[in-house]
Parts: sequence; C-alpha cells; structure tokens
Amino acid sequence: MRQPFSSADTLTKAERDAENTVPRPDAASANERPKARYRIHPAQRILVRGPWEMAASITIGVGVVMLMQPFFMWAYSWSFLVTLVGTVMFIIVSHFPE
Repeated sequence: MRQPFSSADTLTKAERDAENTVPRPDAASANERPKARYRIHPAQRILVRGPWEMAASITIGVGVVMLMQPFFMWAYSWSFLVTLVGTVMFIIVSHFPE
C-alpha cells in the first residue's frame, strides 16, 4: 500500500541522499521558509498555537457576551457551556507548538 507522504513520491534520489546530511530545523524557525525541501506532515502546519488560541479566546468572549445579554433566553442558557468549551479549548491549545 502506498503511503500519502512517501519519500519516493516527493523527493528525487539526490534529494533523499542530501536530506540525511542537512540538519532538521529547530522549532523556532517553523514560520520561516525552509532552505531545503523538508517533508513536513500537514498536522504540523495545522496544529499551531496562534490561530487556535485566537479561536478559543473568541469562543470565551462569545460565551461571556451570551451571559450578559438580556434579550434571548436560549443564549443565556447556553452561555456557561460555550464559555466552558472555550476555556477547555484554550487549555488544550496552549500545549500546541508555536
């Protein structure tokens, strides 16, 4: 069975040989464009802290606004759950790499 991230499909033989001599980039340079063609799993690009922390903060903010508005009972009823989900999400996301 062919793997989706197979080195045989993404790199030439010369690039595979050169890959063993080039050091892996450190975590701090994840925002920079790599000098060599590294095979990076898509999860390493998606599971970064910045956008997910912003989404968790917005979720918490929406929950607080739902709690304080005087117009809709359904929003008040769901406000605690939305705030709790945002808080738990923020705790989990704070452990993601930058």
